[in-house]
Amino acid sequence: MLVVVGRIGRPHGVKGAATIEVRTDEPDKRFAVGARLLTDSGLDLTVASATWHSGRLLATFKGYDDRTAVEQLRNALVSVDRPADERPEDPEEFYDSDLEGCEVVIDGGDSDGGVIGVVREVSHLPGQDLLVVATPDEREVLIPFVSAFVPQIDVSAKRIVITPPEGLLEPGDDD
Repeated sequence: MLVVVGRIGRPHGVKGAATIEVRTDEPDKRFAVGARLLTDSGLDLTVASATWHSGRLLATFKGYDDRTAVEQLRNALVSVDRPADERPEDPEEFYDSDLEGCEVVIDGGDSDGGVIGVVREVSHLPGQDLLVVATPDEREVLIPFVSAFVPQIDVSAKRIVITPPEGLLEPGDDD
């Protein structure tokens, strides 16, 4: 499964380093020396080095040894081929692709309260992440992805149990 992990930015220095706009929670793993990345234009890159400099990831790639060469990669999205069964090390973390397609139900104590819909995507905002849920009546509901509202996630069963605050699931004026 191809997963976007970053975007190559401007060159840094004259020896082929490029800034990386990181789009993964695991940059040290995804940009490790020897890691293979695929660009959106189909180029296969191998990470030669990666280091953090002033809060920004700098990477070099085999075969791109100077500023001019790495300039050709500017703005390319880079992806990794992640095995579908791979999971983050922390049990409290999830890959977006594992949550997409999960059925969302309201916690009903001993039984499920009711089906809300299916996770269409995970939206990463500066304040917090949101589950974007498509409902059977073709609405879109945004669920704050915090443990107070999302206490149970069973990725293998593709099921998420929520305890929404009052009013969260009510249709808004613009619906």
